Amino acid sequence: MQETVENLPISQEKKEKKTNLKFDILAIICIIIFTIAICPITLQNDTYYTIKIGELISQQGIDMQDHFSWHEDLPYTYPHWAYDLGIYYIYDGGQQLGEVIQTIDTGNEQINQTLQNTDYGMLAIYISTVILACILTVLMYQVMKKLCKNRLVAFLLTLGAVYLLQDFIAARAQLVSYILFVLTILCIENFLINKKKRYLIGLIAISIILANVHCAVWPFFFVLFLPYVAEYIIACIADMHILVKAQIIGSHIKIKFFKNEEKQKREETILQNKKQKLEKAKQATEKLREHPFRIQVTKNKVVKWLILVMIICAFTGLLTPIGDTPYTYLIKTMQGNTMDSISEHLPLTLYDDKLTMFVFVMFLAILIFTDTKIQLSDLFMLGGITYMCFMSRRQVSLLIIICGFILAKLIAKLAEKYDREGTKKMLEAMTTILGKLLTLALVMLISIVVFKPKAGQHFINSSAYPVEAADYILENLDVENMRIYNEYNYGSYLLFRGIPVFVDSRADLYAPEFNGTKKEDGTYEGRDIFSDYINISTIATYYETKFESYDITHVITVKNSKLNMFLSRDDNYKQLYKDDHFVIYERLTANVEE
Repeated sequence: MQETVENLPISQEKKEKKTNLKFDILAIICIIIFTIAICPITLQNDTYYTIKIGELISQQGIDMQDHFSWHEDLPYTYPHWAYDLGIYYIYDGGQQLGEVIQTIDTGNEQINQTLQNTDYGMLAIYISTVILACILTVLMYQVMKKLCKNRLVAFLLTLGAVYLLQDFIAARAQLVSYILFVLTILCIENFLINKKKRYLIGLIAISIILANVHCAVWPFFFVLFLPYVAEYIIACIADMHILVKAQIIGSHIKIKFFKNEEKQKREETILQNKKQKLEKAKQATEKLREHPFRIQVTKNKVVKWLILVMIICAFTGLLTPIGDTPYTYLIKTMQGNTMDSISEHLPLTLYDDKLTMFVFVMFLAILIFTDTKIQLSDLFMLGGITYMCFMSRRQVSLLIIICGFILAKLIAKLAEKYDREGTKKMLEAMTTILGKLLTLALVMLISIVVFKPKAGQHFINSSAYPVEAADYILENLDVENMRIYNEYNYGSYLLFRGIPVFVDSRADLYAPEFNGTKKEDGTYEGRDIFSDYINISTIATYYETKFESYDITHVITVKNSKLNMFLSRDDNYKQLYKDDHFVIYERLTANVEE
């Protein structure tokens, strides 16, 4: 009888482990299915120049010069050279595999036609994006589960985060950066708990990778450390009890310099009272930490190692082939005007982003209307990233990913307090055969609804990118000597097709902060091609004046643009090509001058 009783806890523990393992497998399968559904089929603007830059690096290396616009002697920083190279190898590998597949005769004419018409390079990039997105979301679930210690909460919030991230999932360097940021949080949290040095080595490795894969966001790597460091500093300051200790030091000085014994005794009595006051203050601080009102403050001494790692990582920006770009790129970008004109860099407006507003409301509701306690480092992280979001809507992705971990911890605390057994029962129900089938069916249904609008999409959107117009240019115009004016949104596609461009989505390339020299007053003197593009496209300046200064020979523009409205009525511009979306003009004055 005694042995049976003793074995009960072990049996229960095994049962729980088995249930947890079943749920983890179910959760990961569901997350992967939903992630695949939200991944875009149509490739994003930056992907096109990424392929060409990767190809250039593979053939010629990094020379810190631009080779894809027709402007002469423009320096280029190659801010995500490693990602560009990786994407090119994926694209090239897909193309080579496609050449082999296209030689296969299946005996079915329809299948053969499909095999012939598939763009295998783009397909390879799409598959790589899906794989990276799945790695990100599964990793988010694992980290969320570890931090909140509630599998059900982690699963549901990860699915919510996947849905919110659908506008940020693309074949861009940021996708790798998100994975590295999640790993950064994982390494920091594991080190604070386990104090194992391998996590510090991992942080240094992440810093090196990030500086080469996406140096524009490398400074944010250090931002992730700051909430932990700030909490530790505040805890240290609280433990110092500076005012009471200052009074004690003052009493010691008075006792030493008082010659009157009566005054000395009186001051010694005061000194003893102050020492007692100090002890009470220390006890009160410890009690407050054990039973905080709303904000938990932890003094973890190993944070000092994180500070050391931050200092070491500050030098890892030098371990790149692009010079000091990791240190200067973000600063120069913020000094320029490109962030004022590019949609993803504009400040967040909650009225236009209802889902983000909902996330903020959830945080506020939990923190204001419940007695759930929040860690001070989490509060700092939430406040800092919220501030970054209002500076640039692009940072909403970090709010979803990084602050999603914080939200999971808060909701898990609520569940633990008000329904401790509810989560356990739900896990057990979901791991039954019926529970698995229902969960998978529900996720599949939602995934189909999300994916259905994308089912007919192609890798290249011919309404957004001048596919047929590029064919016309390559077949009918002298690409080598042409100086074409094009717009920002499809410039990358043109250079992907081998057409030198006026501007593309490498906005920094066309700003004086990057192609000019810094003057004594801190401003930069150089070619502000990006501003000229903005002024021309919005008709804020007379287009002919700018075209003359750049010696433009041809213009390609969107059919419904303001510029096209003027060019279509200008006798100096001859329409060469027109389709449902794009128009190409020849500038006659330029031809006369030649």
